[in-house]
Amino acid sequence: MIIGITLVSFLVMQLAPGDPGSVAADLNPKVSPEMIQKMRAHYGLDQPVYIQYFTWLKKLAVLDFGKSFQPDGGAVLDKVAKALPVTLVMNVIGLFVVLLLAIPIGVAAARWQNGVFDRTSTILVFLGFAAPSFWLGLMAMMYFGVYLGWLPISGISSYGAETWPWWQRVGDWAIHLTLPITIGIIGSLAGMSRYMRTTMLETIRQDYITTARAKGCGEFRVLTRHALANALLPVITILGLSLPGLIGGSVIMESMFAIPGMGKLFYDGVMMRDYPLIMGILTLGAVLTLLGNLLADIGYALVDPRIRYA
Repeated sequence: MIIGITLVSFLVMQLAPGDPGSVAADLNPKVSPEMIQKMRAHYGLDQPVYIQYFTWLKKLAVLDFGKSFQPDGGAVLDKVAKALPVTLVMNVIGLFVVLLLAIPIGVAAARWQNGVFDRTSTILVFLGFAAPSFWLGLMAMMYFGVYLGWLPISGISSYGAETWPWWQRVGDWAIHLTLPITIGIIGSLAGMSRYMRTTMLETIRQDYITTARAKGCGEFRVLTRHALANALLPVITILGLSLPGLIGGSVIMESMFAIPGMGKLFYDGVMMRDYPLIMGILTLGAVLTLLGNLLADIGYALVDPRIRYA
């Protein structure tokens, strides 16, 4: 499966117009055609596509993702290792906040279906779905960053913050990441809460929930001990499939807020036609997607005894 994904990704990447030589010529008009040819030969781009792919695949077999085509010529793994912690911290915090808010919102909306809370949350959810993240980001930057001046609108730290004590640096990071994390979780929060509401409605209509209520169980115990555990089964699948997103980052948010994470690294690689960097990030995403599916299956077995005993 991984080999198939890398093959398709490599071929699609080759179909994109331009290469590192043409990009260099666009950035510097003084680059001659001879220099472009030398650059293509240096990177092996003058070889047929299938030879380029098998050369890259042989390196991948020994976990060598190659060197970046960018001027620094750094190793792809070094670039990924530098950008990964930023994206991981952002997305883990965002996922934690989404689960902390979406599960109670979904349960409450299902419990008081068609009530004031359900209708209000539904309106807010549809607004969250409809509003493009880049537009929300621009509006938030303009209002909270430019007009009010409450929050910074770019980067992850202030100038000279590396000399501050660690607690001040942590606070500075938190302030810089407030806007991108908040804007980034709006869509996920809307989807997860709506998904939780739907599964919870299906669960509380089951016969065993009626039986639990008939036996005199309190409504809170019925919802949390009997209904919630079964309603969370589909959510486990979503959590498993969210693993690539935790590592891959958000291209839009990180590019808008100039955050040096995986999303911006991938965007810069695409713009510069940095093939080794692009393939390294895509391969990492493919592995994490398959791993997420495996973890979702394992989580199903842990939560649902019927699957485990079968």
